[in-house]
Amino acid sequence: MRFRPFHFVKFSVFALLAWTTQSSQLSRLGQRDLTQLSTEQIVALANSVDPVKNIDTRNPDSHLSRLLIPRSGALCIFDRQCVFLMPRLVVGSENSTFVRQHITAALRALNWHVEEDRFTEYTPYGQRSFTNIIATKDPSALRRIIVSAHYDSKFFPTYPENQFVGATDSAASCAMMLDLAEALNPLLDDREQRLLDGQEDDEDLAETTLQLVFFDGEEAFKEWTDADSVYGARHLSGKWATTYVAPHMKRRLISHSMTELGGIEHLILLDLLGAPSPSVRSYFTDTAWLFDSLASAERRLHESGVLIDSEDAATFQSFFVPRRGNEFNYGYIADDHIPFLQRGVNVLHLIPYPFPGVWHTLRDDATALDISTMRRWNLVLRVFMSEYLGLQPKLDSIQTRHEHIKRFEYEL
Repeated sequence: MRFRPFHFVKFSVFALLAWTTQSSQLSRLGQRDLTQLSTEQIVALANSVDPVKNIDTRNPDSHLSRLLIPRSGALCIFDRQCVFLMPRLVVGSENSTFVRQHITAALRALNWHVEEDRFTEYTPYGQRSFTNIIATKDPSALRRIIVSAHYDSKFFPTYPENQFVGATDSAASCAMMLDLAEALNPLLDDREQRLLDGQEDDEDLAETTLQLVFFDGEEAFKEWTDADSVYGARHLSGKWATTYVAPHMKRRLISHSMTELGGIEHLILLDLLGAPSPSVRSYFTDTAWLFDSLASAERRLHESGVLIDSEDAATFQSFFVPRRGNEFNYGYIADDHIPFLQRGVNVLHLIPYPFPGVWHTLRDDATALDISTMRRWNLVLRVFMSEYLGLQPKLDSIQTRHEHIKRFEYEL
């Protein structure tokens, strides 16, 4: 992402008018009341899948450990020290391919529909191939809420900078998305069964699914420009804007001119997460209610006693900067959401400001991550997305809060 503080960048009147016009063509439900989980359901959701195992860098088999390698398209030529490098002109580097295969295998194992969106784009180093990963729980659903992050890492041409692993940028976010899929997968299956059995009659829920998008090519190869950045997001937003939705037996009557872009209710973008004490703001008024819902989920997790810092209320610090109620759209931090925002998609950008101090340095490795912070992000995303999608965590997996916290303290 490009470091563009939100208070420095102004939107033009013409841009706002264009976005308003495009927004009217999209299929979205707008702000609505979410049915909150009970305390018992929150505790059950926290215990359904260990919220640490997928983001534990001490475990070499965790998702995060598998992703925490250089993921740029660089190839060492000549010697072991990688003094001379060339960008590969095939589908990513060996490491990038390994990471992509790990992500797709993890999601296919959950029986999600996985698409690898491959394309070639001109870069400062010539033509280069990229691959976005798109995983959808129910590809027949008319609408979807997207959780996204980029899985590439910053390209550096010389050693040792080329060993940059991008722990916060954005390996941790990708691991959190895989954790979200694993935790919610049985609940999404249960919701589908309730709908089939006639126990659920909410058509909006029936037609909304969860989609995970892992963008390639977010980072600039040289200096961030409109042409040298967010390659994957620019390609995918343009592709979806011109791809029309095909009829399906499970769908209600839809307009023949509805595009894939029009089926996006909201796009949530995760970036630079995993470092301790993040400070996340609400950047856009049309998704401020989603921001508030996330903050509410975090508060109720704290009150339920499943956060590691819940014992001492005086020291609890929210990840979310409280809204004052008079915010308006007046700037942004450039990132993968921009091509979608420009086409009228509602965006919630979860990125800390200021950025972590390790940003784009070799110090952005496992030591930059805080396991209790990542654990809280996993739980906040689980609760929020369960409430958004109308999921019902099962209560038979509940452990006592005391046992849950003691187990986590022991693991630390």
